[in-house]
Amino acid sequence: MLLHGKVLFAAFLFSTLLNVRNARAQHTSLRDSIRIIANEVDGMVGVSVLYPERNGTISLHGDDRFPMQSVFKFPLAIKILHDVDNGQLSLDRIIHIDKMDWVDGTWSPMRDRYNGGTVDITLREILRYTVSASDNNGCDILFRLVGGPRKVNEYIHQLGIKDIAIGATEAEMAAKWDVQYENWCTPNAMAALLRLFLDGGILTPTSRELLMQFLKATSTGPHRIKGLLPPGTVVAHKTGTSNTNEKGITAATNDVGIIFLPDGRQLVLVVYIRDSSADEKTRERVIARIASAVWASHNSE
Repeated sequence: MLLHGKVLFAAFLFSTLLNVRNARAQHTSLRDSIRIIANEVDGMVGVSVLYPERNGTISLHGDDRFPMQSVFKFPLAIKILHDVDNGQLSLDRIIHIDKMDWVDGTWSPMRDRYNGGTVDITLREILRYTVSASDNNGCDILFRLVGGPRKVNEYIHQLGIKDIAIGATEAEMAAKWDVQYENWCTPNAMAALLRLFLDGGILTPTSRELLMQFLKATSTGPHRIKGLLPPGTVVAHKTGTSNTNEKGITAATNDVGIIFLPDGRQLVLVVYIRDSSADEKTRERVIARIASAVWASHNSE
């Protein structure tokens, strides 16, 4: 009986070691695949892949700084909902927007919906436009409600996410090219923030579910993380995109989010592309191919 137990333990130990070795080999293969795909775009590519149930991470330039652009609307939304949870704000609060408050020449489906006129809108609706449609006017209205970008920055740092800086509004970024680099984050830090959000420890269940719904309803960047995944795959994500300057350089082409897998698990994926001279189709294709490689690697496990 004792001998039988020893045999079973030896078999278990061998199986465990074999699984660890196979996982390491698959992670190495995925990292190599990501590096090869990244070489196809002119510019720096930052990637962080996080497996929440295993606490495993794969990254490329994971600790380098990348301009977030509209990705910063995700931490802004967390701050807004934190204030809602604490009773400082209400999602039913009516926000008065005068026609003079709208900023022309910037991405704003909300402004277009109301024809740039004077309107009263709930905080919930502004938050939805800001997250799901990446509305720039909505973003800056929310910043004013919480006391400015630095208040959001301070709160996110209090959560333990240090490698992030939020210091400028959408209007300030639009006014001067270099300002966008003041809103930066490392891929690993954004993956950690997504993990905190996914785990449910920073918002009430109601607020977490609302933000998750808004992220799943994201209408921007359909050819990025979701581009080459199987049809119907659910992705809760936030994109970010800069303009292209006179030298043909696009400062930021980003997509970050949570991929919901058929087996019920989730993957956190962050992809930033910084200072690229490649065209938009190429940049988005690189993000889609990285997401596809991550998906394939998971299925091979």
